[in-house]
Amino acid sequence: MKNPRLYSPLLTALLLLSLLLFLTESCIEPFSPPEINSDGNYLVVDGFFNAGGTDTSRIELRRTQHVNTTTPPVIVTGASVTVEEEAGAVHTFAETKKGLYQLPPRLYNMSGKYRIRIITENGQEYMSEYVAVNRTPEIDSLTYKVDPVQNEAVFYVNTHDAQNRTQFYRWKFDETWEYDATYYSALEKVDEQIVIRKENINKCWGRKNSGSILLGSTIRLSSDIIKNLPLNRVPVSTNKLYIKYSILVKQYGLSRPAFEYWTDLAKTTQATGSLFDPQPSQVTGNIRNISDPADLVFGYFSASTEETRRLTITPKLGSFPRCTEPDTIPLRCRGRDDNCALNTAQLLLTYWGVRADSVLVASANCTDCRTAGGTTERPSFW
Repeated sequence: MKNPRLYSPLLTALLLLSLLLFLTESCIEPFSPPEINSDGNYLVVDGFFNAGGTDTSRIELRRTQHVNTTTPPVIVTGASVTVEEEAGAVHTFAETKKGLYQLPPRLYNMSGKYRIRIITENGQEYMSEYVAVNRTPEIDSLTYKVDPVQNEAVFYVNTHDAQNRTQFYRWKFDETWEYDATYYSALEKVDEQIVIRKENINKCWGRKNSGSILLGSTIRLSSDIIKNLPLNRVPVSTNKLYIKYSILVKQYGLSRPAFEYWTDLAKTTQATGSLFDPQPSQVTGNIRNISDPADLVFGYFSASTEETRRLTITPKLGSFPRCTEPDTIPLRCRGRDDNCALNTAQLLLTYWGVRADSVLVASANCTDCRTAGGTTERPSFW
């Protein structure tokens, strides 16, 4: 029995920080880890089997690329993807878009063991070892704290397993934030007429998925408790926190071999900056080409339940976006004057002048929030 006095928040933080591999933020891009000097067109399997029935199981298939390659990797389409239970049941994935294979949520045999089988269009067959289902404990809470020194909000996760059976964890998260364009475009040109704009292109929602490998372990602690582990840092300067911000955290229990795989992979990404960049070293998992051992496969097949928790905040941090002052141009063209409302490439804000014979205009990046990568579709949970 370990000395309970050694179990303190400081010790916990040190141990967890030493195990947490928190890499730089990045957008989701194709995961393509090749050997540094190899041009081998190896299969990459990214995803896991959600045995808990809470969400769709997703498997993405791609090919590796040389570390110096800048072109997108090849997406593997037309493959047969199935998950097989050791007791004999077979569950078939459907390709919902190129390279993405999905299996609808349902309750599966939690005491069973599962493996993945992949047959590509050229007849190559790949298969993993059988793995047991890892039961993931619930997320106790998500919290955040503003760091005034770094001028950022830090988001933390708390969880525990009273039975001390999990010990190895992985997290992913999805960010959503509301933002406005600087100016409101109330008018638009339709069929050579200036009319009231029907769609509001001033308010948008941005979305981003985590691209880092986020891991934690309590193997060296006397209790299976994750306390105030930092998952995400949002700089105030991004203005994500100015109106409303929401983070959805997804938690997975891992087996020790799966945790070791992700740990090794995270170490290689430190040299490239992101999980989804081309990798400088070979990190393979538990999937093999059953007829050609020399044909490497990258990825680790896991079966797990998924636990999620959302935190939505309105901290009002940041500043309203600034832009150049609007211009005033004539409503109607006069002679050869093309700089008028009917011909301008700028967006129309509102009528202007005593007799409304002119309009205010501004560039799209000052007026159309979609130019910043967001969408005008309001999230269902907002």
